[in-house]
Amino acid sequence: MPLSDDAPSGRETFESTDPGSGEVIGVFPVADAGTVATVVARARTAAERWAALGFAERRLRLAAYRGYVTRRVHELADLVHRENGKPHADAVLEITLAVEHLAWAAAHAPRTLGPRKVDPGLLAANHAAYLEYQPLGVVGVIGPWNYPVFTPMGSIAYALAAGNAVVFKPSEFTPAIGTWLAAAWRAAVPDVADVFSVVTGDGGTGAALCRAGVGKLAFTGSAATGRTVMAACAETLTPVLMECGGKDAMIVDDDADVAAAADAAVWGGMSNAGQTCIGIERVYVTGAVYDRFVAEVTRQVAGLRPGTGAGADYGPMTMASQTDVVRRHLADAVATGGRAVVGGTVDGVLVAPTVLLDVPETSAAVREETFGPTLTITRVTDAEEGLARANATPLGLGGAVFSGTPARAMDLARRMRSGMTSINSVLTFASVPALPFGGVGESGFGRIHGEDGLREFTRAKAITRQRVGLPVNVMSFSRPARAADALARVMRLVHGRHR
Repeated sequence: MPLSDDAPSGRETFESTDPGSGEVIGVFPVADAGTVATVVARARTAAERWAALGFAERRLRLAAYRGYVTRRVHELADLVHRENGKPHADAVLEITLAVEHLAWAAAHAPRTLGPRKVDPGLLAANHAAYLEYQPLGVVGVIGPWNYPVFTPMGSIAYALAAGNAVVFKPSEFTPAIGTWLAAAWRAAVPDVADVFSVVTGDGGTGAALCRAGVGKLAFTGSAATGRTVMAACAETLTPVLMECGGKDAMIVDDDADVAAAADAAVWGGMSNAGQTCIGIERVYVTGAVYDRFVAEVTRQVAGLRPGTGAGADYGPMTMASQTDVVRRHLADAVATGGRAVVGGTVDGVLVAPTVLLDVPETSAAVREETFGPTLTITRVTDAEEGLARANATPLGLGGAVFSGTPARAMDLARRMRSGMTSINSVLTFASVPALPFGGVGESGFGRIHGEDGLREFTRAKAITRQRVGLPVNVMSFSRPARAADALARVMRLVHGRHR
């Protein structure tokens, strides 16, 4: 994951390679603590000017950046394909989602964050009360390798729109993509070029960013690495936003559209080689439709082909060591009584699309995040049992419910222990810019996207202004002796009638 170790590696440079071919994409510097501190200091100066521009001027510059990226979408998608391994078309989809969020954040920042009057209440009725959300200064972002554009842009775009500068540390597996995004900003918005900077490197670089005195640190990665990030940030009381992965479940009810549910499960579980934090990994299907669902999923999965060429449905594992996790989960599933009806093999960095049945809930394939193109499908007596099993995990990022009864589907979605749930689709919540993105439990805390995502990168500022003076000021040592009793009588008249 993006921050694997907080100790310096001693390297001055590192190579980024194509996960399929091993071809070197580029050589990048390992930024040490001194370099990171210099970049953050430069960003802090740039942040003052960026904040002073105001919402309208920032929106113009974010639009210029958005336009620059959009005009070069295939150039960036080709780089994503080579460095991350996903098919070019999937890379285009990822980039367009990021562009949508850039547009939404810039457009909605003024209304969400701008100054507004609020009700001062009874005790301060002679005052005017104001609320606004002020930028934090510099936001540090540590991004992942699985969605190297869309996921970090969920923090970068919203932090920029809120008036902050950003220092971005991309994963050591996708530094070329992170460097491209920062270079694109400099090309599109040269007058405030230092507002968005990149530092490349390993875990030591990430740790240095945590300790560099940024206003907030946004992290995406594993829960284990998240704890390391939090410990480093705690040294300077730097607040953090944690997005730490999931083990997302799908519930398929008696009256679900089985074909649609199967299609969604296959896409949710297999796209991007299963390397999706909100991907579907567990499916709980009621007995009424279980056989039909398994047959349809099996049919669809049998036609999928992993590879590196133009015709591949999904690409190689971006991080070769992740295949060890997949192998361990497959072996444990079979050893504990499960069976692979499709796939179950690993060939180098290519993992065959795999459907596992009869896997016990105690297996690592059910309990731990696999992050590979695998699905466990489990028969349940009804949707309530499916919900109970779906919720029996410390993780809680996303999920899905398939049902033909809207009220029933909404009830299940609300009670699913996750930050996000789609009904009769998968992953849709991530494509809606107005919706917050984030999890519960070991899936992390804090939110990107939507109004919550904009506020995540600000501090709330409260201001009151006295409009008129009162004959008696109860918040003064000169108040009359009976003022407090009079106030108590007033409060009893207003609030004391309620039981």
